[in-house]
Amino acid sequence: MMKIKIITGVLFLMTLSGFSQSLYQPRDLKEAYQNNTRDTNGKPGINYWQNRGVYNIDIRVTPPQRTVFGSENITYTNNSPDTLSRLNFKLFLNNHKPGAARLSQVGEDYLTSGMHIDSFKENGEASTWKDLNDGTNKFINLKEPLLPSKSVNLSIEWHYDVSIESGREGAIDSTTFFLAYFFPRVAVYDDYSGWDTMIFTGSQEFYNDFNDYTFSVTVPKNYIVWATGDLLNPEEVLQPKYSDKLEKSMTSDQVIRIATPEDLAQQQITKQSTSNTWKWKADSITDIAIAISDHYNWDGGSVIVDEKTGRRASVQAAYNDDAQDFHQMVDFGKHSLEWFSNNSPGVPYPYQKSTIVRGFADMEYPMMVNDNSTPNPDFSRFVVEHEIAHTYFPFYMGINETRYGFMDEGWATALEYMIGINDLGEEAATRNFQMFRVNRWANDANAEEDIPIITPSNILTGVALGNNEYGKAAIGYLAMKDLLGDELFLKALQGYMARWNGKHPTPWDFFYSFNDISQQNLNWFWNSWFFSNNYIDLAITDVQTKKKNTSITLENIGGMPAPVDVIITTSTGESKTYHYTPEIWKNDLDKTTITLDGEKDIVSISLEGGIFMDADTSNNQWSKE
Repeated sequence: MMKIKIITGVLFLMTLSGFSQSLYQPRDLKEAYQNNTRDTNGKPGINYWQNRGVYNIDIRVTPPQRTVFGSENITYTNNSPDTLSRLNFKLFLNNHKPGAARLSQVGEDYLTSGMHIDSFKENGEASTWKDLNDGTNKFINLKEPLLPSKSVNLSIEWHYDVSIESGREGAIDSTTFFLAYFFPRVAVYDDYSGWDTMIFTGSQEFYNDFNDYTFSVTVPKNYIVWATGDLLNPEEVLQPKYSDKLEKSMTSDQVIRIATPEDLAQQQITKQSTSNTWKWKADSITDIAIAISDHYNWDGGSVIVDEKTGRRASVQAAYNDDAQDFHQMVDFGKHSLEWFSNNSPGVPYPYQKSTIVRGFADMEYPMMVNDNSTPNPDFSRFVVEHEIAHTYFPFYMGINETRYGFMDEGWATALEYMIGINDLGEEAATRNFQMFRVNRWANDANAEEDIPIITPSNILTGVALGNNEYGKAAIGYLAMKDLLGDELFLKALQGYMARWNGKHPTPWDFFYSFNDISQQNLNWFWNSWFFSNNYIDLAITDVQTKKKNTSITLENIGGMPAPVDVIITTSTGESKTYHYTPEIWKNDLDKTTITLDGEKDIVSISLEGGIFMDADTSNNQWSKE
């Protein structure tokens, strides 16, 4: 079959102010543009700012006892122009408390008494913190208002019980814990909404500042600790044989079995003090996570992630021995880091390592992944690729996942499809993507399916939340890739990422960046894909042959500007495919006519969207009478 790509339309330039005028902006965001903290060219404004914390954290845990004891010192700097009379703290683990707001039912094993604050000091002076009715947000009035460009020192001691039911965090088994969201943190205070006060309901995800973390984890001997960041003292916590293996894995192309079941049985991997304190450091990062176990295998290897400099990143896996797919997990992780670094998004993996832990959540954290085990290695690879893709969205840029989850889940889903083509071939990857990511939206006429993607996800549940964040957003991004072409799309994507690395972009920063970098007014596309109730439903409504040309009229019933393949069969039995990008809908979203030059002997025509599944395929064919 011959496939022909049709490039239509003429690119034209618009003023940057024109880019911003036709997209709806929330009122609080309008104020940010007026204050020049953001610019309608998609760049941070001349007055852009964000606050920052330096965290020193110590935690102690002694499985099988599930109580975690913690203390922290926070130096929080107010870079905003505002004087802060109070701080909002995020206490995500209070979602485990009975009666907490949750979007799904939980069992008894999920419930705990939440996070208990044992002491709180402001600049060394004891202050009152009553935690009885704390939710996942807690405002504390400061003794002294925090002026612009000033810092405050906060000291907190706390404890909580790890939940028996393990999800994003909790007890994987009686002596294996995954610790996430385990410390009180100052919430984001940003330039358009002020304090982030969105309630964590257990479903939507997170919004965090870029902070510096130095932390220690004290555990009994024979427990191994994995965490975000650099392990600062391997020689102090590991026996020489195993610290040497770990060091060797950092530059090894091969998978090194750092700790095997036989090693674990001998209980000589760690130093044999009563307890060991593992020390870690991670700078300019949005979160940290920790895993501990006394019986998990430990594998490691590395891969070059920056061909220009030869920089390597470590890939490690921690898992129970009967999780057969995890015996391949370091190779899966290495493949993910290498592919994403050199293809899409084509930005070298920005961190020093990635650790994949066998848990239950299929959930991402900076430099950490908590994944379930499956009997299908291809599916296990698919899941870890999705989670590692989150390195770029939301961690490379501090995206507000709670409110605009499509800014990270949509991108991770699009990247999952792109790497899937490499892994499985286009046909299989497309079939899987249709089944898992698009089918429900395309074939369900429920009004919830068509809620605009831009709708804040913190107020959504069910199919509206899932489809908007994942499949719908992903094919919106992939439709833009089809529209711009691979080279310009990658240039715009990398430009957007470079502008907002280490910062807090909104959807509008993304839209305006693509407009600016591509030098095209793409608002017609953004409006339809992200701000409308449109869906994909195309129809062939008329076919006319004149002399040596055939004109085909397509109606866009659903209103979404999707790409489409027009497949023709001639009287000789020859089949040809003409590919049309979303550009054909630029001037009229309702109807377009395409002309096939030199095609006069067509006997049948059909439309094929691939991952852009049509809601009604009954009108996608035409046959000559």
